[in-house]
Amino acid sequence: MARHARHSGRSSRRRAESDDAVDWIDRLVTVNRVTKVVRGGRRFSFNAVVVVGDGKGQVGAGLGKANEVADAIGKATESAKKRLISVPVTKHGTIPHKVIGRQDAGRVLLQPASPGTGVIAGGGVRAVAECAGITNVLAKSLGTSNLHNQIGATLDGLRRLEDPAQVAQRRGIPLRRVFEG
Repeated sequence: MARHARHSGRSSRRRAESDDAVDWIDRLVTVNRVTKVVRGGRRFSFNAVVVVGDGKGQVGAGLGKANEVADAIGKATESAKKRLISVPVTKHGTIPHKVIGRQDAGRVLLQPASPGTGVIAGGGVRAVAECAGITNVLAKSLGTSNLHNQIGATLDGLRRLEDPAQVAQRRGIPLRRVFEG
């Protein structure tokens, strides 16, 4: 039993060290107040959506629910750190190719942009792009205005992106032929 507790402490310490080594960028996208009517009045709780990234191609989003706003944000941040994905970002701070991400009724178009364009996106899509370290991108929400689905669709689109060098290596062709067809 003591050995199990010692092993458990070691893994959590390792996790804490790796957490401190990375400088996380976190964006609070939204906080919603939820009211439940019970006998004797109303009971309030909160849910928060947070996007977390390292600014170098790692990004994740999470939802946290609690009776206090600070607790909901903390839970959302921890949830986002558990759901990180890797995004290929070019040397110009954009994405390698055009992609449409989907989640439920949400569809988000992500398109590469030339240097100096900036992040042309709204709400949750902007938060995801900034946390991932994407500095030049054009985005358009095509489906729903629901933030949960927009963020999910954006993450789906980023997950679908492929680095051209990896595609060339996988196909066994020169990098130039990937673009020429």
